[in-house]
Amino acid sequence: MNFDFGNPYTSTRIPVFARNVVSTSHPLAAQAGRRILQQGGNAVDAAVATAAVMTLVEPVSNGLGSDAFCILWDGKALHGLNASGPAPKAWTPEYFKAKYGADAATPPMRGIDSVTVPGAVRGWAALSERFGKLPFADLMAPAIDIAERGYLVPPVVQGKWLAATPLLQSQPGFAQAFLPWGRAPEVGELFRFAAAARALKAIARTKGEAYYTGEIAEALAKFSQEQGGALTVADLAAYQPEWVTPISRDYRGHTLHEIPPNGQGIAALIALGILEKFDIASLPVDSVESQHLQIEAMKLAFADVYRYVSERGTMEVTTEQMLDDAYLASRARLIDRSKAQDFKAGNPVKGGTIYLTAADESGMMVSFIQSNYMGFGSGCVEPEFGISLQNRGHGFSLKAESPNVVAPGKRPFHTIIPAFLTKDGQPVMSFGVMGGNMQPQGHMQTLVRMLDYKQNPQAACDAPRWRFNAGLEINVEAAMNPATVQGLRGLGHHLEVINDSYQDFGAGQFIWRAGDPSVEGYVAASDPRRDGAAAGY
Repeated sequence: MNFDFGNPYTSTRIPVFARNVVSTSHPLAAQAGRRILQQGGNAVDAAVATAAVMTLVEPVSNGLGSDAFCILWDGKALHGLNASGPAPKAWTPEYFKAKYGADAATPPMRGIDSVTVPGAVRGWAALSERFGKLPFADLMAPAIDIAERGYLVPPVVQGKWLAATPLLQSQPGFAQAFLPWGRAPEVGELFRFAAAARALKAIARTKGEAYYTGEIAEALAKFSQEQGGALTVADLAAYQPEWVTPISRDYRGHTLHEIPPNGQGIAALIALGILEKFDIASLPVDSVESQHLQIEAMKLAFADVYRYVSERGTMEVTTEQMLDDAYLASRARLIDRSKAQDFKAGNPVKGGTIYLTAADESGMMVSFIQSNYMGFGSGCVEPEFGISLQNRGHGFSLKAESPNVVAPGKRPFHTIIPAFLTKDGQPVMSFGVMGGNMQPQGHMQTLVRMLDYKQNPQAACDAPRWRFNAGLEINVEAAMNPATVQGLRGLGHHLEVINDSYQDFGAGQFIWRAGDPSVEGYVAASDPRRDGAAAGY
């Protein structure tokens, strides 16, 4: 039967309660993670298996050529992993200006010269080696099965696939990999990815080394050279993910933890640090006043992040200076409760993405995100192994004065950010909201709903969101109260109501610890803006 897969009704998802749980934006991936847990794996094993499946079932957002970040609680302490890759050794401003003109401001948005070293696969291996219980090859088994047998394409992914096709169909390898019918798939159509199955088998067999020093590395370097790119086997072999200490800030008796720069997680910390100076809970949850203060705090955060954040070693200010309480208080005083403003950066110096989360009954909790950046990334797909390559290089600047100027071996500014919440040094929630610069905005909005307004994770996830773009421009979801929309316009916000929630307003996954995991377990939420689900037992 040819169903209409649209749903004209507003639906509310129910939180999932379980002692072991995985939440992500595709049900097959969540079920793969649950399967690994039931085989005796822990939350890290489940997260890696889920991440591998996500490269197949949501290829618009990530692939085997992605980057990744992770924050995890191992039962005793918090750890961070930066699995984002650096620029090839040949990349300099001069490299790009010679190819794209002296006026080029950034590396290109698409194509082979937007591709940095992909970090996700070595990130999987690093997580498995340090914290996993099961053999690494076991974690790849669900993804290999899905790549070979195929899956039925779901509605939200299909819509983005269709939208990306005219933009990317001429990129090398894209049509062969993702348009085997000569078009984008229909909803419910079977998609198989035999080339990715070959890659996953090699990755499983070698614990990821085939990707960086073996046959996949050689195929990627050959593909890059054929397309006029700079990525080499030496670039791939030299790459290692970095274990990092998360940065943090207190808010309403809890502590939010984010990956440090080169990511934008600090934006959420800055915004909450500013917002803490106001009594948000005294205002109605969806009121004009509450939303206005949150929007203005987020604007101030982005003004500083876009000015100062780059790879940590190249920043002209420290994260500690950007998060200094006195500095954030001075930024909070700039907010006018009666009108919207276009803020500029302060001076803190004194003198396309998928997200998943998994938790198990031992208490281990994993917050994991991986992305090709924009939809399908660079659009380039290495044909032998089906490696869909990200376009993170576009995040660099070619301006010498920018802290984010491109350089050999340097990592670009990143939008993808996992998050973690603790209280009194103990884990509370692993969570994230994917979707470009919506991510720190989603972190802030959902935390305000949970911590200030006591909404449960699923309700906070379901609630209508706004998105700050630039200047006075914001987008809001069509579900937002019309009176709130009108009130924000009255304060001077340039506001557009948007119906497409997939990219514009992000999509979150949340696992909240309800008590002793071995006795009580977790409350999990999955965003209705995606095809996903929380699966537990």
